[in-house]
Amino acid sequence: MKVISLKDVKENVKNVVQKANFELNEDVINVIKESMEKEESPEGKAVFDQLLENAEIARKEKLGLCQDTGLAVFFVELGEEIQFKKEDGLESLSQAINEGVREGYKEGYLRKSVVEDPLRRKNTGDNTPAFIHWELVPGDKFKVTFMAKGGGAENMSAIRMLAPAAGQKGIEDFVVETVDSAGPNPCPPIIVGVGIGGNFETSALLAKKALLRRPLGSHHSDPFYADMEKRLLERINKLGIGPQGIGGRITALAVHIEVFPCHIASLPVAVNIQCHSHRLLTFEL
Repeated sequence: MKVISLKDVKENVKNVVQKANFELNEDVINVIKESMEKEESPEGKAVFDQLLENAEIARKEKLGLCQDTGLAVFFVELGEEIQFKKEDGLESLSQAINEGVREGYKEGYLRKSVVEDPLRRKNTGDNTPAFIHWELVPGDKFKVTFMAKGGGAENMSAIRMLAPAAGQKGIEDFVVETVDSAGPNPCPPIIVGVGIGGNFETSALLAKKALLRRPLGSHHSDPFYADMEKRLLERINKLGIGPQGIGGRITALAVHIEVFPCHIASLPVAVNIQCHSHRLLTFEL
């Protein structure tokens, strides 16, 4: 049985929340560069150039790519054969992750964006609690994926319980309608995660997972959904919203779809929008 120190978990979390906020992954940089070549608007091209310059400054100076350093969202693949060693005052895995967030956001001078009550709005002061999604897997795998999720993009996300008769067209119309309604608010060019199936809560989780399951711009393994992703991206990029909402050809960098079985009477669909500052990092122990 693999034994993992909770202190090691905390230290790795502390490091990834900072690095992800300072450095865009290479797949994101590459898609931004490719999109800049496709953009026909001079103003849009200038925005892309500024995004790349911003990314380079953030990497060199270890500064936040965006002032909204996001909710700390984690997807944890947890092997059933792992045992965790209590160490450094840490008593549980969730405590280790939260302590890593607390220390990482403090040491990295990253903005604290969490309020402890949704109506009374007092800031927790350390960007905790983290938002942790657990997935039990066979064996001794321990994989943690962190995503910084900003409020501007998250606020533009949506879910709809469609009738099965709505079909493929109903799904695609809803996705495009959601992006169109969002306009400039999520800081385009955006990444669009789409969750289809499951039930009410599962579809929303699928849409968020769609943002991190594979490299940016890659396509679904099922040709049927790969074609849907391409078609949606084309429709979205005809909306004319453009980079930062100033008009242009490129409103979205990519559309990623995840699917799951559902009830015969239901067709849940969720759209989770991510801004161009797609801050994502994984570690394994």
